Amino acid sequence: MALTPQQLGAALDEAAREKGMSGTIRIDVRGEVVFAEAYGLADRAHGIRNDTDTRFAVASLSKGFTALAVMSLIDDGVLTLDTPVRPVLGADLPLVDDGVTVEHLLSHTSGIGDYLDEEAEWEVDDYVMTLPVHTLTDVEAFVPMLDGFAQKTPPGETFQYNNGGFMLLALVAQRASGIPFHDLVQTRVFDPAGLERTAYLRTDELPGDTALGYLAEDPASLRTNILHLPIRGSGDGGAFTTASDISTFWRAFTEGRIVDAATRDLMTAPRNVAEDEDLRYGLGFYLDEDGPGVILMGYDAGVSAWTRHDPESGLGVTILSNTSEGAWGVLRRYIDVFEEGDEAS
Repeated sequence: MALTPQQLGAALDEAAREKGMSGTIRIDVRGEVVFAEAYGLADRAHGIRNDTDTRFAVASLSKGFTALAVMSLIDDGVLTLDTPVRPVLGADLPLVDDGVTVEHLLSHTSGIGDYLDEEAEWEVDDYVMTLPVHTLTDVEAFVPMLDGFAQKTPPGETFQYNNGGFMLLALVAQRASGIPFHDLVQTRVFDPAGLERTAYLRTDELPGDTALGYLAEDPASLRTNILHLPIRGSGDGGAFTTASDISTFWRAFTEGRIVDAATRDLMTAPRNVAEDEDLRYGLGFYLDEDGPGVILMGYDAGVSAWTRHDPESGLGVTILSNTSEGAWGVLRRYIDVFEEGDEAS
């Protein structure tokens, strides 16, 4: 990269201000803050500004947490990568193929039908929940929403990003361990990583340090995403966190404090190509198309989040926004910086 981390911070700050981003950006190197800034409003109606310690919803960025909870159960012998999910499901979700395993779900190669088809025509602010959102408080409550979708491809044949697959992982993890999914992630991921301000919060009782998610980029619009998302998340999303906690998470993950180094390396070994993102994919984590970076991202109504950690240089970059599109203009600048650096080198 042609720019120093400090220069990168200045470039992303410029992009955030140009585009009127609502959210926060953090850049650090091995945990030492290089740049941290917040923008826009956490609560538009009351004029409360975001700050660098604001908690944001991170949508599918949470899939990394789900994957780590599942892998910790594998390390303990409760599950294996080869565990078929059919026996765990019993009579539920009969259209899930007998050959689908935990590994298929973790790697998005299960081929199961998805309640939120990534290939279908839909907009991020569509109402995609097929059950009343106030009923979706536990992973068991999501089972009817996952039912009735035929297998699309044979297990293991095709990489296709699948939200329902990670909901299914949460269900399997809860049933196999006998521990409620949210408690499982808390004790297996958040606690050992030292994430003190990360949790699966209920969206109808958010603490005062949490940003509301807004559907429109226009700061005059007060409409939030409260009716678009489950009241409490499942395996495919729903965690709330801070940019600082994400930095702590990356260090804990890299240092083997959540799962051991061998399991970490297994999860970050490239298995498939995510062509739509120009990235590779391991088990729960995106990987640079050509490089050492490990990436998590989330996109939903009123939520956009992206974070990358380079285990070689220790550089971490996190962009969190409480609007659907807010993070992506800044991310575009980040990508441009790296492309310019490649051309110059």
